[in-house]
Amino acid sequence: MTTESTIQFTPERLAEATEIIARYPEGKQKSALLPLLHLMQEQEGWTSPEGMDYIARMLDIQPIEVYEVATFYTMYHVQPVGKHVIEYCRTGPCCLMGGEDVLGHLKQRLGIDTGQTTVDGQFTLKEVECLAACGMGPVFQVREKYYMHLTNDRVDEIIDELSK
Repeated sequence: MTTESTIQFTPERLAEATEIIARYPEGKQKSALLPLLHLMQEQEGWTSPEGMDYIARMLDIQPIEVYEVATFYTMYHVQPVGKHVIEYCRTGPCCLMGGEDVLGHLKQRLGIDTGQTTVDGQFTLKEVECLAACGMGPVFQVREKYYMHLTNDRVDEIIDELSK
């Protein structure tokens, strides 16, 4: 027995989703999967199992196909996240520029570990692969904004700014 999801796109996002799907030739609608996952995440704040099921039905594909994509890419949040998702670069160049020390300070400042959300729901900390800012590390990203040349003091300033 299948049940319908309680999660659906808003009318505005449904119109956008319909437009996205229409960009692809007949039989190739699965190509709309990534943009639809982005759209769902923008609306809900994360890509819940119910949201992934909804997208699977829209694209007439198996839910596992959506789950595989959503869990492969770190840009999709498959668990509820805080208001600000800090995606911290954990690759070599950032580490060589002091990234491990800055990450340790960030964890201490927030009182959480990687993959966790602060008690107040303000911050989620994720470690991600290269953010393509290797010469400007250590670096983290919050939404579309990059914070580069991080130091412990700079991290404190950023957290204070985002907390307002």
